[in-house]
Amino acid sequence: MNFTYNDGGRVAAGYKGNAGDCVTRSIAIATGLPYQHIYDLVNDAGKSERRGARKRGKSNARTGVYKTTIRRVLESLGWKWTPTMQIGSGCTVHLRADELPSGRLIVSVSKHTTAVIDGVIHDTHDPSRNGTRCVYGYWQRG
Repeated sequence: MNFTYNDGGRVAAGYKGNAGDCVTRSIAIATGLPYQHIYDLVNDAGKSERRGARKRGKSNARTGVYKTTIRRVLESLGWKWTPTMQIGSGCTVHLRADELPSGRLIVSVSKHTTAVIDGVIHDTHDPSRNGTRCVYGYWQRG
């Protein structure tokens, strides 16, 4: 799968240094919306989260976002989730152009979220593991 370096507009928005902002970056890239807009949207959604025994704080655009918050943000933007893995099913879809649909996707892989546009990964690094990385599911514009 081809790879293109893309920070989603993070540097242009005035942010510096490293961050665990893959969700924010991927949403900004795939939707075409400004990084700062998505950053604020994610942080606003995180404010309404409830703390739980397994949670280490609330979702944050810079340090990590819980799946429930990702779902809330993307559904509010009109995106639909397609799971590619079920419990006990094993890996059936990999991060490869021939195994994903064309178009703009926000793809969930283990401990990472990345944007794929027409078979090309748009991220700050190549997370594909040479086409062997398992895809848990992806978001598409509904």
